[in-house]
Amino acid sequence: MNKLVSKSHWGLVIALGAVWGLSEAALGMGLRNCASLISGSVMTGVALFFMAVVWTITKRFSGIFVIVLFASAFKLFDALLLSLPLKHGAIGNPVFAFFMEAAAFILIISLIKEKLKANPAGQALTGGLTAVLAVNLFPLVRHATGVPACVVPGGTYPLSLHLIHVAVLVSALLVPLGFSLGAKLVTFEPRLVKTRNATKITNALSPAALFGCLIILMLFRLIS
Repeated sequence: MNKLVSKSHWGLVIALGAVWGLSEAALGMGLRNCASLISGSVMTGVALFFMAVVWTITKRFSGIFVIVLFASAFKLFDALLLSLPLKHGAIGNPVFAFFMEAAAFILIISLIKEKLKANPAGQALTGGLTAVLAVNLFPLVRHATGVPACVVPGGTYPLSLHLIHVAVLVSALLVPLGFSLGAKLVTFEPRLVKTRNATKITNALSPAALFGCLIILMLFRLIS
């Protein structure tokens, strides 16, 4: 049974990574006209939401790493659909952001006490502190991709730092929701394990979510 639970954990992680990757593409598309405003800050909160879900499910740093890899893979697939080079600012920079957000999340979640992480206020603090660290790391992107971070229109100050309050607010709101969803999924899992077709459901979950999200992304790009 423990082996089956482990498989369902990773099935959920892969499925969540696919949904996160799709949401990045969809949100980026929906906010395309205000990309110079709040889109990056909103996406920081979305990223930390999915990391909070995965952390609650797995309690492993490897879970965070895996979900980042799948979200990055979606970004690279999107580059293929858009015929963009991998180091394009719309591709390489968000992928760099994913890894900085993951590094920040792992550091902060390691420092916050378990008792504090168990309540919504502590979870909101976790989200806010993680956003502060991730946003301050993001300007280093120019060293990784060669493309500098966006700056305030007409200025030279990094836009991510200018709008850090937006990232902190969105993250403080979404991270507790991520912890809550993760807890509900963990509660649901034992009931799934007891079902007659649990193995089939578990094995089908991640590929179904993965291919489903890839197809939806392709359709998005065809009609956009």
